[in-house]
Amino acid sequence: MTARPQPDAREAYARFVPLTTRWMDNDVYGHLNNVVYYSLFDTAVNRLLIEAGALDIHAGGVIGLVVETHCNFFESLAFPQRIDAGVRVAHQGRSSVRYEIGLFAEGAPTCAARGHFVHVYVDRETRRPVAELPAAYLQALKDLTP
Repeated sequence: MTARPQPDAREAYARFVPLTTRWMDNDVYGHLNNVVYYSLFDTAVNRLLIEAGALDIHAGGVIGLVVETHCNFFESLAFPQRIDAGVRVAHQGRSSVRYEIGLFAEGAPTCAARGHFVHVYVDRETRRPVAELPAAYLQALKDLTP
């Protein structure tokens, strides 16, 4: 029998990105709809890559395609609420990276949701995996490795 996943503490993450929920994020049950969590994961990671100068979403030759994603939910988040997205790199391959993200209610000691996604980095034009991650990505990933 597999152990039930447990929420992570803030110390488990290398960097944090402040995010805010939006009115449209709530569903009929009064909390963030499950698909919003995945959007927050993507926003946090890509924001860090853009700020590090690794990702150029408009003209960069290398882009990341999500090939796997997962989320465990521990507590509800809702609008209006500030969220701290913790990000860490769990695995780095030749052309892929597994990012792990914890979504924390502002000031909370443990995450309300924890998930991961895997980016395979590909050539923008051919959509084929790169031979190796560009130097700017390698530098940015160092800052995300706990």
